[in-house]
Amino acid sequence: MIRPAAALALALCAPIPALASEDLPPWLARHVGTGTGQIAPVVLERARALYQEQVAESAVSNGCYLAMDATRPSTASGGGPGDRFYIICEESETFRAVSSGYGSGRTLPEADFRNGRECARHFSNAEGSNLTMGGAYLTAETRTSFKGFYTEAGERVPFERTFLLFDGMGETDNAREREIGGHVAMFLRWQCRFSSPESPHADDEGFVPYGQRVDYAGGRSNGCTTWTEDVADEIMAMVEGDPTTLYIYPESGDITAVAEAVSTRADLAENGLYWNAACLREIEAPQFWTRQTLRPIIDQWRASLPAPEPLELPLCR
Repeated sequence: MIRPAAALALALCAPIPALASEDLPPWLARHVGTGTGQIAPVVLERARALYQEQVAESAVSNGCYLAMDATRPSTASGGGPGDRFYIICEESETFRAVSSGYGSGRTLPEADFRNGRECARHFSNAEGSNLTMGGAYLTAETRTSFKGFYTEAGERVPFERTFLLFDGMGETDNAREREIGGHVAMFLRWQCRFSSPESPHADDEGFVPYGQRVDYAGGRSNGCTTWTEDVADEIMAMVEGDPTTLYIYPESGDITAVAEAVSTRADLAENGLYWNAACLREIEAPQFWTRQTLRPIIDQWRASLPAPEPLELPLCR
């Protein structure tokens, strides 16, 4: 007799059904699966369908498209960042799996929707949630902003970060409102300021911020897609002036269906469902927060916050 917990474990380890697309080229089929460096069948099927639809509508003409599986863990078996973001170029027959961050969420008095460092449990399209929202996107324009100075090779150098905006469709249609996009997984932790009146980035008093550049590749973000420096540079160059599609899994329906299957101890594969097995064991069950549910909670929390004190960095020594 199989106990309920064992039955669930068997369901998680069950094989995922083969990709339904009959025209999948052999070179791409070799990358389909749930192992390290592979793309799950449902993720590729939807990403490919979105791309082909947008090409047919003349919305994109880029030879590559993007996908992400936000159900995968942050860390690979070897200890490095886990691969869960995909760059697929069918014209050149290339496939690349790379790391990417997912939304960190928040812990608020009225709701706790913070994600752990290894696996994402919470998802939402609510503005201010800092959560990932699965679904269809198009890459849009880029914006580059100055973040401050840091030290590299003994010299103070500026850190300018480029942000790739996403335009969403359907449940992701508020991507602009949420300021959702992609950028390098780095930020500058401000420490002090120094006088540099000749700098174009100086404030009215002639000071510029200085800090430590922090790399958080493969970790959590404020809901944006984040990449290592080399991958970010590659993607920015690939889509600059030549937009393409991005499909992020899971969507709200996937999350709800998997959560229900877990609660009833149903077999995920037999019900045509997918979630990364290691992460599902860790989170137990995923949760989707609608914007109608979460946005009022976030607005109430924001309204309760005291007015922020003016930030004045100390002078650098």
